[in-house]
Amino acid sequence: MINIAFTGGGTGGHIYPGLAVAMELKKKFADHETRIFWIGSSAGMDRSIVEEAGIEFFGVPSGKLRRYFSLKNIVDLFKIAGGFFAARKILKKQKAVLLFSKGGFVSVPPCAAASSLGIRTFTHESDFSPGLATKINVRYVLRTGGWVFTAYEDTKKFFSEKTLKRGLSDRVTVTGNPVRAGFYNADAAKGRAFLGLSGNDVRILLVLGGSQGATEINELIRAILPELTKVYTVVHQTGPNLSWDIPASQRYKPYPYIKEDMPHVMAAAELVMGRSGAGIWEWAVLGKPMLLIPLRGSGTRGDQVENARFFNKAGAAFVLGEKPDTNELMTAINELANDTEKRKAMAVSSGNIGKSGGAQKIAGFLLQEIDKIKGKNNEF
Repeated sequence: MINIAFTGGGTGGHIYPGLAVAMELKKKFADHETRIFWIGSSAGMDRSIVEEAGIEFFGVPSGKLRRYFSLKNIVDLFKIAGGFFAARKILKKQKAVLLFSKGGFVSVPPCAAASSLGIRTFTHESDFSPGLATKINVRYVLRTGGWVFTAYEDTKKFFSEKTLKRGLSDRVTVTGNPVRAGFYNADAAKGRAFLGLSGNDVRILLVLGGSQGATEINELIRAILPELTKVYTVVHQTGPNLSWDIPASQRYKPYPYIKEDMPHVMAAAELVMGRSGAGIWEWAVLGKPMLLIPLRGSGTRGDQVENARFFNKAGAAFVLGEKPDTNELMTAINELANDTEKRKAMAVSSGNIGKSGGAQKIAGFLLQEIDKIKGKNNEF
């Protein structure tokens, strides 16, 4: 039995790309006896998402890694230590031969635990610049002879010179971002059916704020909704905590969260609007023109701004300013709505980025590593 551990979580952006790799790896192991399990946070959304995908889940304590002073950092140090020992016990008992990390603060204890057990560790960074968790996990990758996968070519330059000299420069490969298989098989007709819309000529603006919603985006949409619905049927993923008195209608369709039907709904959309986390690679697979409002401010390291800048330079996205107002947003939407050729050009650029096939590349790489382990140990 080949046992492969995955880790990562805290947000959908750290879980869904990892699941894409896991599912691709399962396909490649069709003729082999293998098992994939996931180590994630014992609190939050991790368990439900992973188990819905049919993957065994083990929860561990997790503490957040903050770049600023907070008394919570002291408490979370104990959670991180607890997560390390819990993950070490799981990895040892389940006899994992390698660990793949999709990042997020949840992933640090399992990566440290894997390193302490001599389990080869791999990690993927979704954003243009590496997050703190990835920078920490890199040391475990180097200790175990693993690899770092990146979505962007320029990500490597953000690692420290010291880390690169220790051997990381030879252990980084660009794969793009892993995207779930459902986006490659999306059906616009199914998306319109889910929305209760008929006819191929329905113009849909899909507004996304992530799995938890985005207050800034929600308030902007609320303010200009009457103008938007003159042009588009607005499909709005609001997040679970939105409460306002705007009723759903044939021209406005709010949903707290769209799960398995999201690929089909996105395929039906003419334009997609939202943040610029790892999820925008799903939009790119479907070749969607993008209107981006990156998350900014003291609570973020600026990774979404960098991601948005890349897609903008590639011609796939229009990016709003630092403090977007309703006039700026409405002007941008009208400009794109009224310029068919511009939307077509953006769609081509978006689709070109989406061709990277990150999940397939990473799964193929991991399969080669597993074959090496099999040959070396002659255990399987």
